[in-house]
Amino acid sequence: MKRIMATLFGLLVVPAGLASDPIAVRTTAQAEASMLITGWALIETDGSVSAVELDQREKLPTGVVSLVEEAGLGWQFEPVEVDGVARKAKARMSLRVVARKAGADGYEVRIGSGFFGEAATSEDEKRPDFVKSLKRRTPAYPDVVLKAGVRGTVYAIVKVGRLGTVEEAFIEQVDLRAFRTGNEMKRLRDALASSTLSAVKAWTFRLPVEGKHADAENWTVRIPVDYAFYGDPMPKYGEWDAYVPGPKRKAPWITEQQDDHQSPDSLVAGEVYGVGDGLRLLTPLQPGGG
Repeated sequence: MKRIMATLFGLLVVPAGLASDPIAVRTTAQAEASMLITGWALIETDGSVSAVELDQREKLPTGVVSLVEEAGLGWQFEPVEVDGVARKAKARMSLRVVARKAGADGYEVRIGSGFFGEAATSEDEKRPDFVKSLKRRTPAYPDVVLKAGVRGTVYAIVKVGRLGTVEEAFIEQVDLRAFRTGNEMKRLRDALASSTLSAVKAWTFRLPVEGKHADAENWTVRIPVDYAFYGDPMPKYGEWDAYVPGPKRKAPWITEQQDDHQSPDSLVAGEVYGVGDGLRLLTPLQPGGG
């Protein structure tokens, strides 16, 4: 019998044929279709945006490109300062674009959430100002979720102490790629959350030795975790993926001063995000938005 395990960053390795059944997620009141897109925002010294550069622009729907590029030119950020002097900046961004059925034949498309700033990726292994994961324990795919044939994404947030170990861990959100009844979806989300918590609590981290956070008493980072099946067709970049977003919760140790107001579902699995490292957007993601 093949061993069933989740890979923390990417696809889950399980026997082929256990992919989720085709449920009409898009027709439910709670369901949305979304895509996660990435790129860069060019920020001027006054915090305004002079240009938006989308990754693999040719793979994105024309309407999505227009929506993001037009909205981006209206963004206003808190100016980026270096040694007290405002500087131009090129900020890495990831955006979750959401489509929701509106009326009999149409869809409402909006920018649901966004992140602007750097994240700790494998390319940043030697950067001394990032919190970087060292030892990772991979979460197991819960039996109840496996048997239900459901994919999902879990957004964990952890507090890292000065020994590089996890002092506290919390699940901010669990999104499912299938629709079930309310009680069943809660059971599936709880199972994914429990498995993820058990894994990330055993992680260890390399601490920053330079930069503004080097002398902190602790550090808080976000860890997005994907659960999926080997052999299950996954949406490619620029393709819509149907999902049911879960409730958003706030970690109990995050104060208003620490809250960076970043939405976890705009983060890309495979990276570690330091809370407070992102740029602060002062305006809505799109005109008329919140």
